[in-house]
Amino acid sequence: MTTTVTTATTVTTATTAVNPTSWADLQLGVAAASFTDTPLTRTDFVRYQGASGDMNPIHHDEQFARAAGFPTVFAVGMLQAGILATYATDWLGAANIRRFQVQFREQAWPDDVLTYSGSVVGRREKDGRRLVDVELTATRQTGGVHIKGSATFAVA
Repeated sequence: MTTTVTTATTVTTATTAVNPTSWADLQLGVAAASFTDTPLTRTDFVRYQGASGDMNPIHHDEQFARAAGFPTVFAVGMLQAGILATYATDWLGAANIRRFQVQFREQAWPDDVLTYSGSVVGRREKDGRRLVDVELTATRQTGGVHIKGSATFAVA
């Protein structure tokens, strides 16, 4: 499987073993191949802010961030949430997604390296459809969880 993840400044393509995608293969605990992105940069933050229209200076203005009590600027969480969503839909198909949600757990800072991962935590049949629930995370190189997410996919 080839996974292409686009951040504000980079396109990263990682070729991994084929992720399990069939109903028979998507058993509880089965995990997708993880994806480790390139280090976060201030340029990523600014480009995402420009694209999204969210120009909160706490993400790009060093003095503003320090005045607010932070050691420096920090990541715009929705950028990484979008990468996490892409990771999940690359695994189980964008057309199959039925629910996606995230919780922001801890800040991500310039130069942090995030690893995206996911595993099956539930399976069920409802109204003639097979559904798989997955737990998703974006973890910093420190081991701290930046984003915890979950999603439900329909599976053929």
